[in-house]
Amino acid sequence: MTSLLPKPSRRHFLALSGTALLLAGCSTTSVLAPTPTPGSRDETAAALALVNKLRQSKGLSALSLDAPARKAAAAQSVRMAKARQMSHLIGLGDSFGGRMAKSEVSLPAAENIASGQDSVDAAVQAWIDSPKHLKNMLGAYKGLGVAVARSSDGRNYWAMVLSG
Repeated sequence: MTSLLPKPSRRHFLALSGTALLLAGCSTTSVLAPTPTPGSRDETAAALALVNKLRQSKGLSALSLDAPARKAAAAQSVRMAKARQMSHLIGLGDSFGGRMAKSEVSLPAAENIASGQDSVDAAVQAWIDSPKHLKNMLGAYKGLGVAVARSSDGRNYWAMVLSG
């Protein structure tokens, strides 16, 4: 059977490769602020001060604002608020690793979640009071993102993402 398509040449390959490289260079990412996620409020700056004070008291290095972690935290807070469910996994096929990859979070990564607190201070304190969440905040991470979203019934859902 013969093909009706022309045989690809080196010239076609180089032209397509150049076009692909040109298009790949068109995307940009923000280092400081992710695109806001509708329905969420970024609380990273306030939480960062509290978490770094805690880490400093334990002789640990400070964390920094991390755009992908902020994006992942915002997305998770909105997902929980929409589902009105505090859970790391919501829906079939959901995975922590998949969510972190989608937001381009550097690994290793961890996620703390909370529900019902009315302020970032109260959410961070709830995580401090929980041994597993405290261990995450004191872990070998470099970046941080924290967001809150309010459900239709007025409950706050918090997400903290720590990144490598």
